[in-house]
Amino acid sequence: MSPEEPPTRRIFVALAPPDEAKDELARALAPAYAAHPQLRWNRIEDWHITLAFLGELPTAVVPLLLTALAGTAGSRPALELRLRGGGHFDGRLLWSGIDGDLAGLHALADEVRRLVRSCGIDFLERPLRPHLTLARARRDDPLGVPAVAADLAGFTGRSWHTDRLHLVGSNIGRGPGPIHYRDITAWPFAAATPSQP
Repeated sequence: MSPEEPPTRRIFVALAPPDEAKDELARALAPAYAAHPQLRWNRIEDWHITLAFLGELPTAVVPLLLTALAGTAGSRPALELRLRGGGHFDGRLLWSGIDGDLAGLHALADEVRRLVRSCGIDFLERPLRPHLTLARARRDDPLGVPAVAADLAGFTGRSWHTDRLHLVGSNIGRGPGPIHYRDITAWPFAAATPSQP
C-alpha cells in the first residue's frame, strides 16, 4: 500500500452509461435542476449502475478483487441497455430506471457477487434494483424528489452497449462535500452481440 492510499476504501462494482446517454438524461433533467436546486444532485460523471456494493473494505483486499474480476467482462458480450423513467426510494432518493437486457444484467451481477464471495469478502447482498442515483433530498424538502420522479416517468433514452465493468472507490466519510467516485480499474466487455433483424 502506497503512503497516499487510505487503509480502507468504500468499494463497489458497477457499469456506467456512455456520455451520450448521460447527456440525454441531463437535458431531460434541466427543468428539474432549475426548479429544485436544493436537492443534492449527483455529479453526472459519477452516475453508475451498481452491481455489487461491497462497503468499506481494507485497501489490501483490492488486489484479490482485481484478480478475481479480471476475466469477467472480457468473457461476456456487452449488454444493450437504456435509461428509462424515474422513481424514488422513500421520497428521499431520486433515480432513473434501467431497461433493456435485464436478464443479462442480473446474470452479470450474480457472477460478480459470486466472484467477490470467492475472495472471502463478506458484504451485505441486497436484491439488484438496477438504477442510476440522481439526487438526494434534504430534510427540509420532502416534496422535491417525488415531484422530479413524476416528471421523469415518461423519459426513454437511447439504447447503448455496456463498455466496461468498473471497480470503483469513493471518498464517502472522508470529509465534507459531495461524494466523488474514482475508478480503481475497469475491464472492457467483449464486442456486443449483433441484434437480430
